[in-house]
Amino acid sequence: MVNQSSSAWQRWLTQTVLPHVILFGYTCVALFPIFLVIINSMKERKAIFKAPYLPPLPDTFSLEGYATVIERANFPLYFTNSIVVTVISLVLILFTGSMAAYALSEYKFPGNTLLGLYMALGIMIPIRLGTVSIMSIVVSMGLMNTLTALILVYTAMGLPLSIFVLQEFMRQVPRDLKDAARVDGASEYRIYWLILPLVSPALATVAVFTMIPIWNDLWFPLILASGESVKTVTLGAQIFLGQFVTDWNAVLASLSLAMIPILALYMIFSRQLIRGLTSGAVK
Repeated sequence: MVNQSSSAWQRWLTQTVLPHVILFGYTCVALFPIFLVIINSMKERKAIFKAPYLPPLPDTFSLEGYATVIERANFPLYFTNSIVVTVISLVLILFTGSMAAYALSEYKFPGNTLLGLYMALGIMIPIRLGTVSIMSIVVSMGLMNTLTALILVYTAMGLPLSIFVLQEFMRQVPRDLKDAARVDGASEYRIYWLILPLVSPALATVAVFTMIPIWNDLWFPLILASGESVKTVTLGAQIFLGQFVTDWNAVLASLSLAMIPILALYMIFSRQLIRGLTSGAVK
């Protein structure tokens, strides 16, 4: 009896307590930088360097950084540009990626597997390696300093992951369901639209994992769209970083504001994201 209770206690520790402790520790490590950015964005400049780990107190609280961002930077324009680029890129990634995934998962033809692997190569090869060639293409098309250039690049960057993930999910949709739709006279495009709701967790997962790199990217906006009228929010935050003097209040405030869309997206799609991740782990 004692051995049974002891083994049950050990099982409870290893299966319940230990995973929660590990996850809690990882959560603290992941959230700590975000916590530092937010609390220091609401403090005076001296307090940022004197006590960076303390929350803003009555004698150190200051919204000077947010005031500077509003007065000196055209942040509404930067936010609008980032939202336009991110939303249009996501729509194109999900639409074209899901159509390609449907074709690869539904139709068997010679080279099907090789074509799927070829499209997934973009996950392993960083797109930034082709920056010079991409810039040459953008210049030849006359798209420098335009949001269209960023949208096209980000769409190409997100398609490999989208096709790879959605292809596996669409293979799990029962074939009897699609055959029944064909018997009823539904076209292939109609069947495609019918099965999209069935893979909505995968769509939410792809949307989150592609939106974060697009929203946070500094490389391509700096190279392809550095004009004032097409700056994104991450590039706009760089105006407060000087060669000799840096306005840390404004930098931290702009970074705090840039987190809002990511947090809002997670709050909206958190349930779908978790369902997609757990389903994908089994697949």
